[in-house]
Amino acid sequence: MMKLQALVVDDEQLARDELVYLLQQHDDVEVAGVAANGIEALGLAEDLEPDLILLDIQMPQLTGFDVARQLVARGSRAEVVFVTAYDRYALEAFEVDAVDYLLKPVDPARLDQALARVRRRAADAPAPAPALSNEALEHLVKLVTERQHRRDQLAVKVGERYLLVAVEEVVYASLVDDTIVVVAGALHGTSNCRTLDELQEQLDPAVFWRVHRSHLVNINKIKEIVPWFSRNYILRMKDAKATEIPVSRAQTKRLREYLHL
Repeated sequence: MMKLQALVVDDEQLARDELVYLLQQHDDVEVAGVAANGIEALGLAEDLEPDLILLDIQMPQLTGFDVARQLVARGSRAEVVFVTAYDRYALEAFEVDAVDYLLKPVDPARLDQALARVRRRAADAPAPAPALSNEALEHLVKLVTERQHRRDQLAVKVGERYLLVAVEEVVYASLVDDTIVVVAGALHGTSNCRTLDELQEQLDPAVFWRVHRSHLVNINKIKEIVPWFSRNYILRMKDAKATEIPVSRAQTKRLREYLHL
């Protein structure tokens, strides 16, 4: 049985080790090399001619996109699987010629699926196409540029102090009497942003939904969806008070489609 020769590329040692460990659980995969940056990756890709490159996106000097571009330019036949912290909803729009992408931390079941896709492509095509088309790469570069302007933390004013809160801990933000109230777990404070639009621009639109003109919610912090009048819904959130937030008629359809209601 021929083994897939894999190259693991990530600037974080723990991430590299984890990927190597997961790949070693597959009898038909051999880790041919590991690289800590894009320059090393390009050198090893040329020397080893791997079948598969698991490629981190955010790296110093050369990003994963830069590496993918150069692989295309060099005519590399390696299949590329991006390893990324970006949410699946945004990346689905740009998955054109890439074999797959994995979200960090990598789920073994998702890695299994990605490897299965690599095997199918290898069996179907004697000469695989380049990892990504130029058009797809341009879209992805645009995406990562936009994401770089978003914050990992928000400053929330509680009393006379400002506390830094991890964005993923924010449950919801609401406009109350011209003040933007931010709730993150048991923390309750205010934002310096003048409008919800301004706050929303700093957050991932795939995670933070404007379900109402006065409410912005983290969809990962919804505890319960309560049917309401005229086929509308109330969202019960995962904060200490189990706050109930209305969903506007305009956003109800999007919520139904997302949750397959």
